[in-house]
Amino acid sequence: MNTVYIGGYTPDTGGAGPGVTVAARAADGSLTEAGTAAASGPSFLAAHPSLPVLYAVGEADHGTITAFGTATGEPERLATRSSGGSSPCHLAVFEHLLAVANYADGMVALHTLDDEGLFTGPPLLFPNDGGGPDPERQRGPHAHQATFEAGVLYVTDLGADQIRQWRVRREVTELEPVALTPGTGPRHLVSAPGGWFVTGELDGRVHAFDRNWNPTGHAPASGREGVNYPSHIQLHRDRLYVANRGPDTIAVFDPETLKMIAEVDCGGDWPRHFAIDGDDLYVANQRGGGVVHFRLADGVPEPTGHVLAVPTPTCVLL
Repeated sequence: MNTVYIGGYTPDTGGAGPGVTVAARAADGSLTEAGTAAASGPSFLAAHPSLPVLYAVGEADHGTITAFGTATGEPERLATRSSGGSSPCHLAVFEHLLAVANYADGMVALHTLDDEGLFTGPPLLFPNDGGGPDPERQRGPHAHQATFEAGVLYVTDLGADQIRQWRVRREVTELEPVALTPGTGPRHLVSAPGGWFVTGELDGRVHAFDRNWNPTGHAPASGREGVNYPSHIQLHRDRLYVANRGPDTIAVFDPETLKMIAEVDCGGDWPRHFAIDGDDLYVANQRGGGVVHFRLADGVPEPTGHVLAVPTPTCVLL
């Protein structure tokens, strides 16, 4: 067995979850609830790369981030501070830095971590401006995902149709953002040996780029009819996986050609996030269905019947 952490919305943030759910993962991939840690709106989680510390956003107007100690089993709250912006929805850790994407105001915050993984000193704050052609979703910037790659921090900005970037060394240097096609609404990205893949939440597509961010192709993220709002994207082995909200599916692509290999029902409603380890895939269905377990067969998810009932789950951390 090993430990899985599940984040989600709580009653004070529009959901019904308990905070952070701790689950034990068995050899057959099934999950059993092992405990909870109270937190407000922990819609995304990240683990320190070398310390027993778990970080959670608090997705509210006055955003927070919380560090939990995980050495003794159930998470123990160590510290909470302002996220540096409004409605934080994603975070990532790299060495001594914790990056936070604040959705509502587009603020990107870099928090310094000490040797114990706790917050120290004031954060570096990077606001943004601009918008896009969607009058409801792009009136201003909306930072959505933070990702570290080879000493650079990348942040998708759904509202401004940008991939923002910073070189992170002894000093942090803001670089020129990558401008995407207006109306793309970039939500999540993933690095690949030959470039990048980005989900367009507003245009319903998967976009491919080379290492210099030159576009190399795109494809619909779902083959089903109706409006689609793609969410998470992940590269695993020789397949690219995308969660589709609306069609409520997980789509599987060949990353070389962007040809769709399969599209399967997610086992619930509104797949907000998923995580893969080996042949196990877990989907957090935000609006219903809990956390659903799939086994990969030749890269295609097959339902196992294992479901962990967690209200309004939005993140799975393996």
